[in-house]
Amino acid sequence: MDEKTFKARTKKLAVAIIKQVDKLPRSLAADVIARQLIRSGTSIGANYRAACRAKSTPDMINKMKTVEEESDETAYRLEILVESGIVQQGQVSGLYKETNEILAMTVASIKTLRNRKS
Repeated sequence: MDEKTFKARTKKLAVAIIKQVDKLPRSLAADVIARQLIRSGTSIGANYRAACRAKSTPDMINKMKTVEEESDETAYRLEILVESGIVQQGQVSGLYKETNEILAMTVASIKTLRNRKS
């Protein structure tokens, strides 16, 4: 996938997460998870943009590892929302699927970058 498309997908995911968070029920637990979810979900695209501006391959790998971590954290928080009963699985299944696809592509990119470096 090219850089422009990946940037668009990560931004679209961030916007979708923000919209989903606005639909969450009001409770202490939901509020805490919502804040964490917004932080990690919007950080994916921001860190990918930083990776695109990397000064070297090792720098790009480092920044892509952050994208990987934020994607994994986002998936985890979506799982917590479902397993705690705050939302039904169907409410976040699209977000979860997209987050995991972005995570898989990020891991594949890191592997490619590491092979290229060697």
